[in-house]
Amino acid sequence: MKALKKIIAAAILLYIPLQTMAWGNNGHRITGQIADSYLTPKARAAIKKILGNEPVSIAGNWADFVRSDPNFKYTEVWHFVDFDRQMSYPELTEYLEHDNHEDAYTKLKFFVAELKKKNLPQDKKLMYLRFLIHLVEDIHQPMHAALDGTQGGNSIKLQWFSESTNLHTIWDSKLIDFQALSYTEYAALINHTTAAQRAEWQKAPITKWVFESEEISTRVIAEAKTLELQAYNYNFKYISTINQQLLKGGVRLAGLLNQIFG
Repeated sequence: MKALKKIIAAAILLYIPLQTMAWGNNGHRITGQIADSYLTPKARAAIKKILGNEPVSIAGNWADFVRSDPNFKYTEVWHFVDFDRQMSYPELTEYLEHDNHEDAYTKLKFFVAELKKKNLPQDKKLMYLRFLIHLVEDIHQPMHAALDGTQGGNSIKLQWFSESTNLHTIWDSKLIDFQALSYTEYAALINHTTAAQRAEWQKAPITKWVFESEEISTRVIAEAKTLELQAYNYNFKYISTINQQLLKGGVRLAGLLNQIFG
């Protein structure tokens, strides 16, 4: 009985963070799978030395799973960046340039700088690389760059078919899982880009990634407050936006990894 209780408790701990993470398991894996397809040979070899046999597609989920460990509770604020008002791109860039909070933007910049160091210990390389992969993916989930007071859509309660949920979870996983594809099938379906498109997306600074997500989240959250969500129609309206963000996240993650290791 004690053993059963321990198993149940562990399952609950694992379940809780999955409800609030950016992209569900498949979303992170899809983005990582896409990124892997654009790595240079040099970057791929360097990443393998750090991750071992753990693929980039799987490494992106670690930062969410580890939130079940009380020792990593301090990392919860790293997964998002919030704003007190909607801003133009120059205003948002100015704000982020002076951002001194621990959030997805500042921690991503930190991990990029650290991973460029030649003498970084292996344990830090592993943690920092896993977090870097995860945070690039997080930033491209629009609900993780949202206005204050919205809790990234968590506070907006909705029905997804017959299930009670919230806007954040719909964007994390419901829309993606509704496509009924494995992460490898999903990545293969949407991973079609031109060299010019990849170059344009990759040259955009991280501030631009955040701005794009904030624009989407502001529009989607405002809309969700005024409508009764119809799942089939919502899927039709927003699945292309989801796919674009997954694809951009993968292409930009590859560009960043190639810049650091390639």
